[in-house]
Amino acid sequence: MTTPDRVHLDHAATTTVRPTALAALAEAAALPGNPASLHASGRRAKLHLEEARERIAAALGAHPPEVILTSGGTEADNLAVQGLYRARRAAAPERTRIVLTGIEHHAVLDVVDWLAAHEGAEPVLVPVDDDGRVDLAAWGAALATAPERTALATLMWANNEIGTVQPVAEAARLAADHGIPLHTDAVQALGAVPVDFAASGAATLAVSGHKVGAPVGVGALLVRRDVTLEAVVHGGGQERRLRSGTVSVALAAALAAAVAEAVAEQPAEAARLGGLRDEVIAAVDALDGVRLTGPRDLDPATGQVLSPGTRRLPGNVHITVPGRTADALLFSFDMAGLDTSSGSACTAGVAEPSHVVAALPGRTEADARATQRFTLGRTTTPAEAAALIDALRTLLGPGV
Repeated sequence: MTTPDRVHLDHAATTTVRPTALAALAEAAALPGNPASLHASGRRAKLHLEEARERIAAALGAHPPEVILTSGGTEADNLAVQGLYRARRAAAPERTRIVLTGIEHHAVLDVVDWLAAHEGAEPVLVPVDDDGRVDLAAWGAALATAPERTALATLMWANNEIGTVQPVAEAARLAADHGIPLHTDAVQALGAVPVDFAASGAATLAVSGHKVGAPVGVGALLVRRDVTLEAVVHGGGQERRLRSGTVSVALAAALAAAVAEAVAEQPAEAARLGGLRDEVIAAVDALDGVRLTGPRDLDPATGQVLSPGTRRLPGNVHITVPGRTADALLFSFDMAGLDTSSGSACTAGVAEPSHVVAALPGRTEADARATQRFTLGRTTTPAEAAALIDALRTLLGPGV
């Protein structure tokens, strides 16, 4: 959505709250009662909570008891990775291996690193190709090497930086062949591509509300009914004893409204945003020295055009500009009135190279420091896409 002086092209970071989500939030927030209380007001709150859970489950191909409400995607990833690792090790202490790629979100990578430093985990990194897509042969080999010592595998459904859509169902099947549960971070996938928990074969799946138009502060972890996790937060035993703490009925209602609407709109929005994305990519292709990072929605064998979201998220454009720095690029676009992302992590004010780009074959640290991400969303208009194209030509075109 354009404000009087801004064009927001950072929808992967957060998007505007949907009116339906705000209405659901306000309606539920007006109700008294804790959903864990036994009196009439508590029972009414509980009813609203379970209605929200049922709505989320129906939209995502899950059973209502499989929906564990969290504060967002980061908590959901933490619960899945830590919970699976500890539960699997409790059953068999030799299960210390965690199979993953180097392009996972930090909400997964940092958890694995912490488990390696404090609980003996052994990360097993599987390579990705030039597009950031996991090498399924290498994935299968990593799983087959020592399945009796493997606690879990984790593969994000769609990458938050370069937009790569992963073959999650195939990866989950390969893991299941060896009795290994797979976690998938579907935060960026939800609302952009079809997400069906049951069909995916994943053991756990994380989503976040503010990526699809719910308020910040709510998300969910889907946990298959036959999967055992150890809780990370202990207390009152809410959410199947997996996530203690009073559940916000208002935020759950807002999440349900946003998820249901995002899923219903997904096919049409993928086509619309994919068209705008491809116009931007065509402009990128025309710029000397600027290259698209990540896949295109083309069949790699035949070059045939595929539906938006088949290999790349419909609203994602990510570029590498050799000789520039990510922060300088962001500042230039910011001064031009566009909200973009450097795609790099910032810790204590020190810019770091993109770990995603650094994990791609043949990429240098300089490449990983020369990135920029543009992400379109449900409020993006053709005029905003045109403004981005104009800015690309002005800031990165000949003579600049």
